[in-house]
Amino acid sequence: MMRILLAEDDEDMRRFLHRALERAGYDVVSVEDGELAYERLREEPFSLLLTDIVMPNMNGIELARRATRLDPDLAVMFITGFAAVALDGEHGAPPGAKVLSKPFHLRELVREVGRLLEYA
Repeated sequence: MMRILLAEDDEDMRRFLHRALERAGYDVVSVEDGELAYERLREEPFSLLLTDIVMPNMNGIELARRATRLDPDLAVMFITGFAAVALDGEHGAPPGAKVLSKPFHLRELVREVGRLLEYA
């Protein structure tokens, strides 16, 4: 089963996304910030890092950079209202990272996660 690490600081959004991904058949671990996500990535393997960009303690782009250093095969998807920042090479988003701009529909999220993991 594909494992997803979800890093999202908004509690309601985190619960909502967690449930939707579990219903789609994924094993999901949710955390509320980048530092906690990074610790989980150091402890156990995941197929996908699904992260917001703007979070306290460690933003999603820094988290993704560190995460892909730990596991170069880790797929990364950003969920954010700031898509242009994630795509800007100067900010260091990992190559191949997918960006899903808020607001989005859960079907779109599940479809994009499936596409990303298909090639993982």
